[in-house]
Amino acid sequence: MARKSPSREKTGRLAAVTLDEASLGSSNDDVEHERRIAIYDLLQENQFLPIDHQGGPYTLQLGISGNRLVFDIRLTDGTPVVAHMLSLAPFSRIVKDYFVICDSYYAAIRTATPDRIEALDMGRRSLHDEGSRLVMERLKRKVDLDFDTARRLFTLISVLHWKG
Repeated sequence: MARKSPSREKTGRLAAVTLDEASLGSSNDDVEHERRIAIYDLLQENQFLPIDHQGGPYTLQLGISGNRLVFDIRLTDGTPVVAHMLSLAPFSRIVKDYFVICDSYYAAIRTATPDRIEALDMGRRSLHDEGSRLVMERLKRKVDLDFDTARRLFTLISVLHWKG
């Protein structure tokens, strides 16, 4: 396993993540729980370095503007680094499918058999992995990030899609 350089650990990472409040719809307890966990886990360990930028650590505000996903990346002192706007279209199907299976999973953990819960969880993880790969693909020329960081970002992108 490659070891990160000390300077990379301090600079090529996110120090804070927020979701644009205007982009958030109403949510339920399960969605809020997923959001809190994703942000907490993301801040504990991540790899996030805008291409062609040396510096950091960074803050990230995720939001939606029209039909675009907005990644507003800044230094921790608030200095703008770059804002990337990505089309939401490639995420629409997978987020919709992810919500359907998550709803089924959360309902199942209250009443279903362990086999049913496990099957739904496997499906949920598979869709989450697919969404994570899509995040990496869409950001590959914009931000250097690892798969675990992409997974947590996909969770946050899903939260932004949630309209209650």
